[in-house]
Amino acid sequence: MNEDQVSLENQTNPVPPEAGNIPTATPEESPQPTDAVLEGQSGEQSESPEIDVEAGPAGNDVEEKSSEEIIAILQKDLASHRQELAEQSEQLDSVKKRYVALAAEFDNFRKRTQREKEEQAKVIKGRTITELLPVVDNFERARTQIKPNSDGENLIHKSYQGVYKNLVDSLKSLGVAPMRPEGKPFDPKYHEAMLREPTAEYPEDTVIEELVRGYLLDDIVLRHSMVKVAVAPEEGVESGEEDTNP
Repeated sequence: MNEDQVSLENQTNPVPPEAGNIPTATPEESPQPTDAVLEGQSGEQSESPEIDVEAGPAGNDVEEKSSEEIIAILQKDLASHRQELAEQSEQLDSVKKRYVALAAEFDNFRKRTQREKEEQAKVIKGRTITELLPVVDNFERARTQIKPNSDGENLIHKSYQGVYKNLVDSLKSLGVAPMRPEGKPFDPKYHEAMLREPTAEYPEDTVIEELVRGYLLDDIVLRHSMVKVAVAPEEGVESGEEDTNP
């Protein structure tokens, strides 16, 4: 084997260098991609087929149609809510009016009941007091008619007059007041004419004397006052007739 053949074998089958003799490259010494390589890669990527993401006319119609449907549904819901709100407002106004009417009716009922209660209590009190008026009359007759003649009779007279005073004070505290009709015009609402006396001292239909005392409970007549009423004398009546008939 000659030298030319050996060199050819070495070229075709190169002997690998030993592991220890292989130089290691540091990060600083590692080869960096050049601008040409980057431009080549970008060119390869730019040459890749582009994907058309834009929707066609059919897609736009679908989107517009769906938007219109959503708007229509929202408008329909809004109109429905507005109608419900209007109905609830009407119901609220109706309830308010009904409440005001019921409150006014209840207030009138309360006032009427209170007034009726007070009137009923006054009527019952008046009936009770009316039953006691004859007792008061008897005390007054005894005071005017009985004339004590001794110390014992005077003591008895003072004792029952004390009872009479307590009774009168109690009646006054209840609102009872005696009528004082003397010298006042006759009023059938409060007076009952028992006698008529012709006189020129008083105007006609004037109360001359109270025969039986009348009493009032506030504005209620417990008993009419029995009175004597003045009338014009007969001579005045005759002269009046002569004047009218010449």
